[in-house]
Amino acid sequence: MAIPVVQLGTGNVGIHSLRALITNPDFELTGVWVSSAAKAGKDAAELAGLSDATGVLASTDLDAVLASGPQCAVYNAMADNRLPEALEDYRRVLAAGVNVVGSGPVFLQYPWQVVPEELIKPLEEAAREGNSSLYVSGIDPGFANDLLPLALAGTCQSIEQLRCMEIVDYATYDSAVVMFDVMGFGKPMDDVPMLLQPGVLSLAWGSVVRQLAAGLGIALDKVTENFVRVPAPEAFDIASGHIPEGSAAALRFEVQGLVDGRPAVVLEHVTRLREDLCPDWPQPAQPGGSYRVEVTGEPSYAMDICLSSRRGDHNHAGLVATAMRVVNAIPAVVAAEPGIRTTLELPLVTGRGLYRAG
Repeated sequence: MAIPVVQLGTGNVGIHSLRALITNPDFELTGVWVSSAAKAGKDAAELAGLSDATGVLASTDLDAVLASGPQCAVYNAMADNRLPEALEDYRRVLAAGVNVVGSGPVFLQYPWQVVPEELIKPLEEAAREGNSSLYVSGIDPGFANDLLPLALAGTCQSIEQLRCMEIVDYATYDSAVVMFDVMGFGKPMDDVPMLLQPGVLSLAWGSVVRQLAAGLGIALDKVTENFVRVPAPEAFDIASGHIPEGSAAALRFEVQGLVDGRPAVVLEHVTRLREDLCPDWPQPAQPGGSYRVEVTGEPSYAMDICLSSRRGDHNHAGLVATAMRVVNAIPAVVAAEPGIRTTLELPLVTGRGLYRAG
């Protein structure tokens, strides 16, 4: 029997989730929640770029959408710049007895020891009240730095360090809010954006190092962060807008989980807006970008994950992968015990039922 679901948010990630919920017979779409009045009243198929109408019309009323009888909600609404509102959205959905899979805020993939207890407790109480569960994932944070590194670690005799890397050209990533407001690209070098405020990197990606440490069974002494930014040598344009000469155009950061002063678990990002910037920084395994897992131990591993798509570039492929990581987990999350669930405890999501010829 198809699982009744609702889609919450229809932006860069949500459009791919919505398309999957409409086209996969394992799901029955019962509602769509949008924040824009311009989208309200439109058929879900139109928002997803599909031709056959579904009869499900988008609404700005979250309570009305939740009243449509879903077992699960897919949450892809913007969270980075509206954290209190996003957490309240999750609380309302869970308390209404609806399970949730989501793509952000990313620290919810493993929030313990990452964010204050007062942020976690309302969600856990709502999950108990609603007998519902919550799972947040994607690609990074997500399968590129939880599932895949731990699968490699499971074949080792000993491990000195797990390092997960994103090495990506963001020039085609079309979100001005993320690129300029959150990450600070195109801004003066002395301007400190949201992402680089003290502690925010550890808030966003601390969930990665904490979850990997939990998977390895080690206790971290502390989590540290560092970053380097490089200015644009001349002005140029990207999908999200204009990058003035001398403004931020490349970013490299690390979030390290330390044991006895040594980095045991490391999350590293190398982000460029042009492939010729910072040639001495790590390079991707394919043009545009890739993800990399490095295990130092016995044996050691280096694994590159190269995303591509027939419908777009590496950034498009990453958006699809982020959406499908959570959509395909819906049956497992619906069946899970109430509470915040993680990759460490959910069964392996294999892509069952997704084969299509041609």
